[in-house]
Amino acid sequence: MVVEIACDESGSEGEKLVGGVTDVFAHASVGLSLAAATDCVARVRDRIRSPAQEYKANHLLRDKHRGALVWLLGESGPMHGEAFVVLVDKTLFLVSRMVGLLTGDDSRAAVLNTGGPAAFGQQRWAAFLESFNSVVRVRTRRGDQVTIDSFFQDLDYLLRFRVDDQVRSILAEMSGGRQRIENYRTSIAVDPTVVSTVDPMVSSIVRTVTHWSGGEPVEIVHDEQLSFTETRIAQLKRLCAGRLAGLRLVDSRDDARVQVADFLAGVARRIASEEHNGRGDPELIALLRPYVVG
Repeated sequence: MVVEIACDESGSEGEKLVGGVTDVFAHASVGLSLAAATDCVARVRDRIRSPAQEYKANHLLRDKHRGALVWLLGESGPMHGEAFVVLVDKTLFLVSRMVGLLTGDDSRAAVLNTGGPAAFGQQRWAAFLESFNSVVRVRTRRGDQVTIDSFFQDLDYLLRFRVDDQVRSILAEMSGGRQRIENYRTSIAVDPTVVSTVDPMVSSIVRTVTHWSGGEPVEIVHDEQLSFTETRIAQLKRLCAGRLAGLRLVDSRDDARVQVADFLAGVARRIASEEHNGRGDPELIALLRPYVVG
């Protein structure tokens, strides 16, 4: 038997994790049948009654359609028990990758994620993270001047500040990780199949397959994504250790299951982002929680 699920994402900016448009990445998956998903989309349309040809999460997030959103996420809604969403705080994800790559242990990432901006100020800390983000990208941007040397110069500059002992200890240990980052850059240069350490899509797919597998192989039907090349799909199959049977790309307008996944990804990202920025909605957070497992 093969478990077939439909997926979509919201907030993807590839390997760019700071200084972008969104601060949260969401990847949603649903196990609804095509008939159940078609009925779900029809019922959303009936509740919202917009003339739009294709409904998106933004329709559900409007205040006047809150009732439809509460129904969709609630226990009486069609997704309850049939959907899963991975939420990624992009900044924390990047800090975790940075600490892990440079020290071999990312367990103190949360400490640095909180202590970094407190110690150096939000703007200076964001610039430092952008420096790391740039130097480890598999796909470098045109005109990008960030080098390994310049990143470690930025790190040395932060170490001149008198800051919290925990923050200083982590940064000091990171400063000894030059060989690790050089090895990573070398692997990117010589092997085009290397998986990016800063692309949240990869880890989200792996977590999604793990959630749905239950010992059976998983077939993914996913909204079209340029990043899902044949090489990337082969990488994902390898990372999923045989549990990913295949990944098929479709236009969301042609598969109601993907439209439902789009609804969940979009509303989950917005709810999580609002909470992240101190504007959380307690009712919506409580409704979303059952879909965020683990």
